[in-house]
Amino acid sequence: MADSGAGEPLPDPGETAAYLTELGKPTVAEVLRSARERGRVALQPRCGVGDHPKMGALLQRLEQDGRADILTITIDSHTRLGRFDRALASLRRDPDTLNGYPLVTHGWRRGRELNEQVGPPLQIRHGSPDARTLFQVSVAAGITSFEGGGITYNLPYSKDVPLRDSMSAWREVDARCGELAELGVVVDREMFGTLTAVLMPPSISLAISLIEAVSAAAEGVRCLSISYPQSGNVVQDIAALQAIPVLAARYLPSTVEVHPVLHEFMGVFPRERHHAEQLIFFGALVARLGGAAKLVTKTYQEAFGIPDPAANAAGLRLADIANSSLLDFVTVDTAATAEEREWILREVADIVDPVLGQPRLINAVVTAFADGRLDVPFSASRHARSEIIPGRDPAGAIRYHSWGRLPMSEPVVRRNRLMLRQQSAAAPTDLFDVLQDDINYFPRLFGETAVQNIGHGGPALRP
Repeated sequence: MADSGAGEPLPDPGETAAYLTELGKPTVAEVLRSARERGRVALQPRCGVGDHPKMGALLQRLEQDGRADILTITIDSHTRLGRFDRALASLRRDPDTLNGYPLVTHGWRRGRELNEQVGPPLQIRHGSPDARTLFQVSVAAGITSFEGGGITYNLPYSKDVPLRDSMSAWREVDARCGELAELGVVVDREMFGTLTAVLMPPSISLAISLIEAVSAAAEGVRCLSISYPQSGNVVQDIAALQAIPVLAARYLPSTVEVHPVLHEFMGVFPRERHHAEQLIFFGALVARLGGAAKLVTKTYQEAFGIPDPAANAAGLRLADIANSSLLDFVTVDTAATAEEREWILREVADIVDPVLGQPRLINAVVTAFADGRLDVPFSASRHARSEIIPGRDPAGAIRYHSWGRLPMSEPVVRRNRLMLRQQSAAAPTDLFDVLQDDINYFPRLFGETAVQNIGHGGPALRP
């Protein structure tokens, strides 16, 4: 037996497999597979509090009032960074000061208690560049989905964690998933394609997630969820979701299940409830039309911070309306979507092919980020150049003001420039003003005047 990090020995993998069988609930992989077979989008909220009884009550509330298909345990910041002593001190002093559930500190037995209180399976969402201990405790608790990766949970959250370190740690997590799969326990591994959540070009989101997915599959992972953050342009978002199974067929083994996932809009949200709810429903409809297996939902309180349970449940119920058969008449411009999808696929290939063609993937990724051939806009990390400058075209689709050093082909560059040249004469010309307008896209669209200035705070990025 290994140690959980909280002083309690972990059960061996065989005992965990037996526990999951006795638990009698579907795994996340099974829920996702069922959703796709039924043509329905599974729904999952974000949630996490420090206190154990309150965490259990929150999960039960979201199951009963929100009818969630998958439930979340969002982990606190101390645990994400391996500061288990600080998590313990905060838990003893005042659990309400924690911004998530300290699972390692509570221990795997309490994790099982949470699991047994609700019917839907659980996923861990966190933000850890090194999640090895957290993963071991999560699996021991019978939790069958684990988000993150060595790039997507490093560059958006950490200032100076070397990519080689984070990718090596996550390779161990994926290897444990491979070992569990041999015992019949399939852990869904979700790639956090949202990244920094600010004007994320689809090709960057999908390219980085795909690199992590290739690495995970090489270690034996059997179920992968590739998540994509809603940009706000319906054609681009549907095209990006439709690109995911195409990329899976090109780059991943046929033995690996791959599920497209949409994160509802992660940028600056409207403050007025009726505006926020329009955006929530819009995102749910995009998920349905794009063939997403799962939607990670938002709430009408998003602009103000972490939602209360009632708002969280209301967001789930609102999103579920998009699953109604009464909406079968809603269609999209298939020609425009197909064209956008092909351009996204070309951009992704330009980015990933030089990296995936190298014999040592971690070395190739580290070198590519150092050279700028891989990059993420607005990253907090010293290990990404962040030379990419994204921007919206007149239809709201996210393009590139600057490619940085990405190895894009000439046809891709020409099309991108053409799309951005179509801006109206009334659009701002100063790049800072352009970016601020693009970041505040939805509040401006709804005519709200209280918009967020760059660098002036707002809701923290949550996994």
